[in-house]
Amino acid sequence: MPDLLLVVACALIDVDGRILITQRSEGKALAGMWEFPGGKVEPGERPEDSLIRELSEELVITVKKECLAPLTFASHAYDDFHLLMPLYVCRRWQGIVQGGEGQALKWVRPTALRDYPMPPADEPLIPHLLDLL
Repeated sequence: MPDLLLVVACALIDVDGRILITQRSEGKALAGMWEFPGGKVEPGERPEDSLIRELSEELVITVKKECLAPLTFASHAYDDFHLLMPLYVCRRWQGIVQGGEGQALKWVRPTALRDYPMPPADEPLIPHLLDLL
């Protein structure tokens, strides 16, 4: 049975109702694909704390736990591991969103999310974001 990998993701939504997606850097698995920001939950770490840490590292913003609202999750079997990914929504943060790791960023209307190639685990999350409109 493949290992279970717990990863958290966030749909940052700006005042215009657009959602932030980030492009996976060269050298990473699924490089060039677009995804919701987030990352791996470290041992002993709560998902919300992990997401706050990842958003700080990746996007150079500060998010408070009370600004994270759980929306849904993805469960996807890759060849060598099984991914479980809670998706949170965040509409409030401090700082200006920027690519802290040099990755490309785009603010996208929810209806345009399917125009960007995404990893298989991210795609099923899109209909839940369309429901927020």
